[in-house]
Amino acid sequence: MSNKTELVRASLAKRYAREKRFRFYGLASIVLSLTFLVILLTTIFMQGWPAFTQTYMQLEVNLSAEALGVESTASQEKLRAANYDAVVMNALNARFPGVTERKQKMALKKLVSSSAAYDLQKQVMDNPQLIGTQPTIWVMTDDDIDTYFKGKIDRTQAEADRRIKDFQLAWLDDLAAKGEIERRFNVPFFTSGDSREPEQAGILSALMGSFYTMLVTMTLAFPIGVAAAIYLEEFAPKNNPFVDFIEVNINNLAAVPSIVFGLLGLAVFIQFFGMPRSTPLVGGLVLTLITLPTIIIASRAALKSVPPSIRQAAYGMGASRVQTVFHHTLPLAMPGILTGTIIGMAHALGETAPLLMIGMVAFIVDIPHGITDPAAILPVQIYLWSDSPERAFTEKTSAAIIVLLFFLVMMNLLAVLLRKRFERRW
Repeated sequence: MSNKTELVRASLAKRYAREKRFRFYGLASIVLSLTFLVILLTTIFMQGWPAFTQTYMQLEVNLSAEALGVESTASQEKLRAANYDAVVMNALNARFPGVTERKQKMALKKLVSSSAAYDLQKQVMDNPQLIGTQPTIWVMTDDDIDTYFKGKIDRTQAEADRRIKDFQLAWLDDLAAKGEIERRFNVPFFTSGDSREPEQAGILSALMGSFYTMLVTMTLAFPIGVAAAIYLEEFAPKNNPFVDFIEVNINNLAAVPSIVFGLLGLAVFIQFFGMPRSTPLVGGLVLTLITLPTIIIASRAALKSVPPSIRQAAYGMGASRVQTVFHHTLPLAMPGILTGTIIGMAHALGETAPLLMIGMVAFIVDIPHGITDPAAILPVQIYLWSDSPERAFTEKTSAAIIVLLFFLVMMNLLAVLLRKRFERRW
């Protein structure tokens, strides 16, 4: 008897040891996953946070009619065609009168962004009374100058190894010492479209493209997905081969790679129906196909979670099947349906591959104003910037990722809040 007791105790000790090891491995996996997540998010935020600020330079410009090349009473058309580039260059020459060599004059012009002339044009056209004055304005610096003031360029490197020359560093030191350099919140990042110049590039075009694409997706996927779920769960005959075939295919579609839907959209919507490429309309149709299985599966699960007693009580009061579904079952299942829909939309918002297949990878500067205007979306914009050689686009890429993560977190948080707010325990 004692031998059996010893064997049982030894067996229990091994079982407890295995349980402890299993708990340790599980905890270690969680800690390792969180560590990698923290490293990833920290890297993204450290690289992207500087993009939310932009370096500006102060200039005193001469807006005399002679300098602009127009008359003092010029019309809006002539003001638009005035020589603002010359005004900006004259201001730079006046600020650094000792610069006489041709090479240094070319480098002097590169201190400010090419948008300086357009910003000055806008100010003059908005306020023609500036003609004949010498106002002090703030203009964006070039991306290399902005990168330097953000500490991304080491001035101790050899001059041949950096894009800013020694004489430019002397100019920048003089500007900074006299308070003519400032770092401000990067408003153009949120109010401008894409650009070849990093300091001018913004995400507004991609944000509007994402909005219109998600609008098309939501408009189509939600009613179709919910209607399909209601039919399959409440009205479709049970043990029917055709219904079983549909259910199996819906479950399989949820696991199909998204790029396959992009190929389908290219073949059907663009080549067969002749819809325009690079538009939120086609993008929304493709994302609808991707989102539908998620919405249908989540909606069916929400409908199934409603207790049968609710339906039986409705039938007992004389309600028809349609009345029972739309007056009792569907309202009680709506929190789960909305949660699944939001999760599906968040998944669609982060998709890139299928939209590349339908041409939404084009360089889009203009802000789209409808679902048929050419547009990019935020994930595709991130893809485009990540492939750009300029160093300043690295932080722009990370900043756009931060914005995308913000929207994804907000959408998932909304799903959790809806679940907590309307969930009922049966």
